[in-house]
Amino acid sequence: MFNKVLVAEDLDTISVAVVQALEKLSIAEIHSTKYCDDAFLKIKKAIHDNAPYDLMISDLSFKSDHREDKLTSGEELIEAVKKIQPDIKTIIFSIEDKSFRIKSLFNNLGINAYVCKGRDSIEELQTAIQRIYDNEEVKISNELALTLRDKTLFEIESYDISLLKSLSKGLTVEDISTEFKDSGIIPNGNSSLEKRINKLKVYFKANNNVHLIAITKDLGLV
Repeated sequence: MFNKVLVAEDLDTISVAVVQALEKLSIAEIHSTKYCDDAFLKIKKAIHDNAPYDLMISDLSFKSDHREDKLTSGEELIEAVKKIQPDIKTIIFSIEDKSFRIKSLFNNLGINAYVCKGRDSIEELQTAIQRIYDNEEVKISNELALTLRDKTLFEIESYDISLLKSLSKGLTVEDISTEFKDSGIIPNGNSSLEKRINKLKVYFKANNNVHLIAITKDLGLV
């Protein structure tokens, strides 16, 4: 079984339940934190100490408070962690059930499992952990399994997510073109961007850019 696990969860009741579930799996070292920044620092220190974490379990949403954090979501946390420890196993444990967002997490962040919080979620989490450790295919709920097999979801790429996020910030096509060029994202020409935006509007049946952002926000894409 995994030796060292980090839990990133801001709700005490859920964090305690997850830690108890991990203890039942005979995991030797379990740490937990309520903040994404703290989780990232723990990962960095563990690497520095030559005692890295084997597995990280994180929620997606973290409520803001008096602290000003650089990392404010599970997605940002996993993306940052993967840059310094690409081989760490990751599980999302969240109430979020939007299909596009879940698909993006598997495709773009390479998470190993996604467990929806619910009545039997602690048992599902334990099963997912064991299966990941055994290098077996992770079993998820039938609803999520159908979601991930939905072929239409493959049409949405990480490029589209970046484009939608830039649009949601109120950037013009010219601004996005400059931003993409600076980041090395291609295609980044005005014409290519406009064609992609129009394709997305057709795909999501949006009347205009504002409508497109509203729809994709509801779907959890941005």
